[in-house]
Amino acid sequence: MLKIEHIGIAVKNLEASNEIFRKLFNKAHYKEEAVETEGVKTSFFALSDSKIELLEATREDSPIAKFIEKRGEGIHHIAFEVEDIYSEMKRLENEGFILLNTEPKNGADNKLVCFLHPKNTNGVLIELCQEKK
Repeated sequence: MLKIEHIGIAVKNLEASNEIFRKLFNKAHYKEEAVETEGVKTSFFALSDSKIELLEATREDSPIAKFIEKRGEGIHHIAFEVEDIYSEMKRLENEGFILLNTEPKNGADNKLVCFLHPKNTNGVLIELCQEKK
């Protein structure tokens, strides 16, 4: 793993949250993007060499909607940048971690992504992400 790539925060209202974080960081988000397969709309703020990703559900059955229903708004996941997502997935599976997907999925911000089950990571949802080439 190379670095913390971003921290994902589940929000109920992306527009209102963009304004909160614009004030907090004293700058606007640089990108909004929908990931239809996950039922989410995202917004990214760049901070030095890492990012904050705000996530709003676009449908009731999305993972973000379910998260907010159970836990409310807040930190949803921590994403780590990896050089080779395929080899990192294999390594972590061999170490006993449970992968939530067997193949990398297309994620926001031009990334391939894979999530690790939080029951193996002290309750923290971990995302692996690799820049698409």
